[in-house]
Parts: sequence; C-alpha cells; structure tokens
Amino acid sequence: MSESDGPKQVSSPEYHSENHTAAQTCGWTANSLRGEGTCYKYAFYGIRSHRCIQMTPVVRCNERCVFCWRDHAGHTYELDGVEWDDPEAVVDASIRLQKKLLSGFGGNDDVPRERFEEAMDPQHVAISLDGEPTLYPHLPELVEAFHDRGLTTFLVSNGTRPDVLRECEPTQLYVSVDAPERATFEDVVGAMEADAWEKLVETLDVLAGKDCRTTLRTTLVNGENMQNPDWYAGLYGRADPDFVELKAYMHVGHSRGRLDRSAMPRHEDVLDFAREVQSHLPEHSVLKDQEQSSVALLAREEDTWVESLKHPS
Repeated sequence: MSESDGPKQVSSPEYHSENHTAAQTCGWTANSLRGEGTCYKYAFYGIRSHRCIQMTPVVRCNERCVFCWRDHAGHTYELDGVEWDDPEAVVDASIRLQKKLLSGFGGNDDVPRERFEEAMDPQHVAISLDGEPTLYPHLPELVEAFHDRGLTTFLVSNGTRPDVLRECEPTQLYVSVDAPERATFEDVVGAMEADAWEKLVETLDVLAGKDCRTTLRTTLVNGENMQNPDWYAGLYGRADPDFVELKAYMHVGHSRGRLDRSAMPRHEDVLDFAREVQSHLPEHSVLKDQEQSSVALLAREEDTWVESLKHPS
C-alpha cells in the first residue's frame, strides 16, 4: 500500500524480510539521517522519517492497482499453508529488520551520531510497505503490540476487510479510495474479489464510527480516475474522515509497463483537483500541500500533527 513520495525518493521493491514480515527504508529515511529533509508525513503529521519503520505483516495483496509499482505477477493473496507468526514476533522482526537496514549509516560521516542513535530507537511504524495488512489474521493485536512498545502506528488498507478494520485502533487509519464509482474502481484497482467495491463502501461506514484519527487517500492518475470530484467528496463525506490526502501517481517501478508517463499529474493538477473536492467538503477548510511529494491534504483544523509527536521523547 505504500507509494514512493517522488522521483528522487523512490522506494526500491527490494526489502528485508523474515517469514511473512518485511521491512524497507525509503529515500526519505536516508535524507532525514543526513539532515536533508523529511517526507510529507512530517510536515502533515509529525512523523520523523529516520525514526519510522515501514513494514508489512503479509506480503500478499488482493488488488492489482494499475498505478502500483510492484510486479503483479509476483503477488498472490492465497493464504493457505501460511504459518503465521504471533504479533510479538512480528514486532520483534520489524525492529530487528529496521536496525539491520540502517546499520550502515553508523559509520557515515554525513550522519550525526545522535541522529543515528535516534534511528536505532524507532518511534513510529507505518504498516504499509507491501500487500494488504488486513490479510494478516492477528492485525488488531499487532497494532496493540506496537503501541505497548511505545510506537505510534499508521495503518494503511485497501478497505476490503471491514470486519478486521472494525477491530483495529491504530494511531491513524488510512483507507485508499482510488475511484469515485464502481466502473472506474474496476478499471483502476483490479480487485481480485467480486465484492471489493461493496466492502470498501462498508469500510467507509466503519471509519465514520472510529475513535482513532482517520484518513482517506486517493492516488490521482491522469486519464484514469481524475474525474467527478463531487462524487469523491460524497464518498469521503460518508466516512467522516479527519483528513483527505490526494496524491499524484508516480511513474516508477512496474507501473511503467501499464501507464505512460503522461499519467503522472503535475502538482498544480493535484492542487486544482483538491480545491474542487474541497468545495464539496466545506468542513475540511484547511488545505496543505508539499510539492516535492506532489500531495495535498484537506483537514478540518490547521494543527494536524499527532498529539504525542508534538513533544517526542
């Protein structure tokens, strides 16, 4: 479910894994360690890139999104025969993999020692690297296990398992809404299950009743799903989210075999679309953006940071 934040910060499809758990660093992790900037998740929410674990508890996916950088041929969502680790083992593996991925920075003269030591003590986990996290049968317990270790959590889902998400209480819950109606959904998302659209709509109702922070996210693709902003607003409103993220498709990885580079919208196009959506969501009166990642955020209030990250330990 994760995506690269821009052409210069592309996450490689290669990552370190143990059993069904995988972790990966992105270009922003290295940038943050060297003091060269952080991703939009810091500007919007306070996530410090060098203290963020990007991981997944299951490298399986039940959708084949046209804009995904991954190789669809290498993905399956069949779960028969998988021997699932318990949540504590997944947490241990995630932290261990992150430290292994970052260990080489310890001898880098461009990385201050204090910042490297911070990176060895992760503060946040993005459950969003690859696959669909709700296919892991112990996801609610995994989120709780990360919280018990003092980490904040962002959980990213495609919304096909509303019953699982109903039981999850991450710090912030993301759900992807990449089409304003069923026909576009079928073309763009390529769901492997016949009832995926109905499950997504049910998930929006689940979000409306959540106590945790909620975000709807749309990857905008020229010529594919950048139409009917009022219909998007109707779906967003149904979920009553705290935030809406509208982000440009990036022409990277295996998506280049499915889409032309012209499918990548300009940042100005993203902002224009965000303003059109916002005109139908008057309660989300705040518009923020980060051009380097070509992303726009709609929010109810100017202060969008996670409360516990305003004064981090």
